Amino acid sequence: MSTSVVNTPLAKSRWFAHIKPNPQASVRLFCFPYAGGSALIFRKWVDALPSFVEVCPVQLPGRGNRLDEEPISSPDALVQAVADALAPYLDKPFALFGHSMGATISFELARLLRREGAVMPQHLFISGRRAPQVPDREPPLYNLPEKELMEELHKLGGTPVEVLEHPELMEVMLPLLRADLTVAETYVCKEEPPLECPISVFGGLQDKDVTREDLLPWAEHTTGRFTLRMLAGDHFFLNTAQPLLLRTLSQELYQLLRNTE
Repeated sequence: MSTSVVNTPLAKSRWFAHIKPNPQASVRLFCFPYAGGSALIFRKWVDALPSFVEVCPVQLPGRGNRLDEEPISSPDALVQAVADALAPYLDKPFALFGHSMGATISFELARLLRREGAVMPQHLFISGRRAPQVPDREPPLYNLPEKELMEELHKLGGTPVEVLEHPELMEVMLPLLRADLTVAETYVCKEEPPLECPISVFGGLQDKDVTREDLLPWAEHTTGRFTLRMLAGDHFFLNTAQPLLLRTLSQELYQLLRNTE
């Protein structure tokens, strides 16, 4: 994995969307969405975070400007594809942020970079994802028949009702949702030494599926600083508590900047 030459500008790579190029930035923040989500989730972050940060919303295959591509349903294959795509852009200090499925991608990306002897993230931001050693209390959804899966998606609340009730849209969305749920629900964490970078974890106070107790064991995955912050909201506090989340991220990124100067 080489990081010496950038062949494609960030803004022209299919792997990024809603990006505002910031060549003067000192730090890059790569952001990964939850299952069924896209880079669109992070569109407001570009202007809300400090100017020394280049916000890089990652567009995974099968959504947004990549609707013509097949989504990847294997956790290992997806993380490897992400690592290969991001390799040319790790020429500046960087951090990783991921929510739910995106948190799994971020964590495993950091571990893959370490195994490959590549440059490592300066900080890992985990959001709305139980620690990988904590077993899932709910049965998997990815292999449910369509009708049952639709019922479960209604209950989860992450997919807009107008999308769920639009047959043509769901025809497009269901393969993507199944692929993402397969990534999230078939992922198995292999035993490896803890990372050295700090890990900051965020959870929703009203999230019944990912509780504070589910998040605390993330501390075992770093030898560096560990913080856990609970914000108002359910599993999608990422959207509803966004101003506070972004203020907290800004503070952490200022600390990162000081540490890299």
